[in-house]
Amino acid sequence: MSAPVRMPQLGESAIEGTILRWLKQPGDSVARDEPLVEVMTDKVTVEIPSPVAGVLVRQWAAVGETVPVGAPLAEISHGPAETPTPWYSPAVRKLAREHGIDLRTLRGSGAGGRVTRQDVLALVAHQAATSTDEEVVPLSPLRRQLAERLSRLVREVPLAWTLQEVDVTGLVALREATKAAFRERFGIPLTYLPFVLRAACEALAEVPIVNSRWEGDRIVRSRRVHLGVAVALEEGLIVPVIRDADQLTLAELAQAAFQRAEQARAGTLRPEDVSGGTFTVNNTGAFGSLLSFPLPTPGQAAILTLEAITRRPVVLADGSIAPRARVNLCLTFDHRIFDGATAGQFLDAVRRRLEAYRPTTPLGGEPDASTS
Repeated sequence: MSAPVRMPQLGESAIEGTILRWLKQPGDSVARDEPLVEVMTDKVTVEIPSPVAGVLVRQWAAVGETVPVGAPLAEISHGPAETPTPWYSPAVRKLAREHGIDLRTLRGSGAGGRVTRQDVLALVAHQAATSTDEEVVPLSPLRRQLAERLSRLVREVPLAWTLQEVDVTGLVALREATKAAFRERFGIPLTYLPFVLRAACEALAEVPIVNSRWEGDRIVRSRRVHLGVAVALEEGLIVPVIRDADQLTLAELAQAAFQRAEQARAGTLRPEDVSGGTFTVNNTGAFGSLLSFPLPTPGQAAILTLEAITRRPVVLADGSIAPRARVNLCLTFDHRIFDGATAGQFLDAVRRRLEAYRPTTPLGGEPDASTS
């Protein structure tokens, strides 16, 4: 007797998943709820557990293959009689060892997806035909999905872009004065990102149409603020979400952003951690960028980017020249939902809040020290 393993529903809008890697191979024993395969949607990477204990009989999907929700992924045998032995022939294993090939990366052309000697030889021939002056960089499933999703976004959405330059001299001084105590108290670094997240939340309350999405032939405005915070991974970008971010203090925003970034890098985000965002903030300034044109997360009206902070001489209102810390805030937005004037109002609302910080400004909203 055997049991199928099917692609589950991974998130509210996911309709398919891509096989990243098989954690078990045909012939391996598996326990109930033991991770069987790693699957990625356009938002998150998760491990699919085995629904029963038994032996993996066959894999119905290969690494890199995209499988719709409900389609079979694998077959688990309840008894030893159905165990396929041996799955890889001695000749296939020997050939793979000689050429340094991981057989788990091959999609077999034999019965039941079995890898044959011809499959291995075909890969060897393909590798030999590759020019020594060039290298074929295989697309990771995340990179492929990002390419498809962003290409569709650019084709379908009329995007517009604007920026404002912000004087953050006071904010820089405040962070320098408080970062050591902040790390000692909360165990994480105090970056500029939570200040921008806080300012963005307040600006969204002031200009609420920015917290919207285009849906069919209508605009849907969200009454809650679920901030996406872009995290750069080696294989691509992922956007975990901080729910009800406007209800959090600056310290709580810093902790939430730090935790989400750590989860993204560790690959432990759940589908609900990357869904439902209403507005996204990106921190390309962490990599030294001074000006960028970010693309909004599909299903959101806009994305705000914090660029790198630089110090330079500035002519002040009284005509004097003084060194100031300046930063660009860039906003890319869906022109169907609002226009440039609204984008300018939103950026100005963010700017006013960031420029209001002084070296002695209390961070505010943190738990009382006597009760923490």
